Amino acid sequence: MAMSLPWLSAMQSAFARENESVTGPNPAPQRMVAVTVGLGLVADNWMPTGTGKQYTPSRYLRSLEDLRGRMTIASGVSHPGVGGGHRAEASILTATPMGSAGRAVNTISLDQMLAKHRGDATRYPSLVLATGGTNSPCYTESGAMIPPITSASRLFAELFVDDSAAERHKQAARVRQGRSIMDVVAEDAKSLQRTLGRGDRDRLDAYFSSVRGLELRMQQSEQWARKPKPKVDVDRPVDSRNPNDLIGRFRTMCELIHLALQTDSTRFVTLHLPAGGGVIPIEGVEEGYHSLSHHGLDDTKLDQLALVEEALVGQWGEFLRTLANSDDARGSLLDDTTSFLTSNLGNASNHSNRNMPMLIAGGRFQHAGHLAFSQNENYPLPNFYLTLLQKFGLEVDQFATSTGTMDGLT
Repeated sequence: MAMSLPWLSAMQSAFARENESVTGPNPAPQRMVAVTVGLGLVADNWMPTGTGKQYTPSRYLRSLEDLRGRMTIASGVSHPGVGGGHRAEASILTATPMGSAGRAVNTISLDQMLAKHRGDATRYPSLVLATGGTNSPCYTESGAMIPPITSASRLFAELFVDDSAAERHKQAARVRQGRSIMDVVAEDAKSLQRTLGRGDRDRLDAYFSSVRGLELRMQQSEQWARKPKPKVDVDRPVDSRNPNDLIGRFRTMCELIHLALQTDSTRFVTLHLPAGGGVIPIEGVEEGYHSLSHHGLDDTKLDQLALVEEALVGQWGEFLRTLANSDDARGSLLDDTTSFLTSNLGNASNHSNRNMPMLIAGGRFQHAGHLAFSQNENYPLPNFYLTLLQKFGLEVDQFATSTGTMDGLT
């Protein structure tokens, strides 16, 4: 169990960037936690009946009834133009079609967009995590996938175990060396600029802007390399030896995410639950998770799959309750943390990328209950992403294939 202190305004100078203001009407930082599921959720079990705040909860949502007033369930949503079944795992947070040939270039993911513009106040602009595997739905501006941390023990060390003073000095020196190389490159580029045409000068100006941004981030990295990490009264977790223990690994990662948010070590987290093939250790489950997801409407498989997915949604609910019971400067961590659970698959059995599950909780929203969009003419899920970006203060009017902000969610 976590024994660390709750978030306090006085902690800001210790954990977050020293010059960040903590004054004003909303001093607490905003945060986001995205949980992405590689094999979706069976719609009949997660989608409620009725609309608005008076919806009737489904089997999976019954365990979240105490959170009803702090949740929005969106059905009938998907990413326009995105297909490819499992391949669309790369599109969960980018909404960019990847095609069938695998040659398409991805775009920046929602979490990295937020980290780029709002992640410079903490030691880690973002955390990219998974319960296993080597893939994540997180992509840089250049379309490169960010490999996830899958070891809870390693994540704990990254967050809370200090390197030696000598190692911290080496890290700071490496950052300075990187900055000096960039200085040389920039000087060479400036001398070249005088010989270029207008179009090339514009491109070079854009390059300089990106270099300046990178230099600033490197300067901040050097500052963090010199600072001790926060201390928590929690033992370092032991990684599960069972690679199929999806729920156990999910639980441990949620505990560490809570600590990361509580100590303001980061504000943007993505946790991916991949499409594992082994048997998940839950009573009544006898077949592999991936096989169960391709159920073909077989009742035996559906019954077992429901046990897995019910436990998965239930664990997400436990994470939300932990945030709700943790104070920060404005209220609870949940009040300032938008957490959502979604998947690239609306129906894993037939590899459909339509009617994606979307459960949204917490954050500075007036939650709407059940937003029931058309199952046949899906509503663009990127509209939610745009709404979220604007809620974090980004002055953007589009994200991927968005057509506006999300109807019914303010």
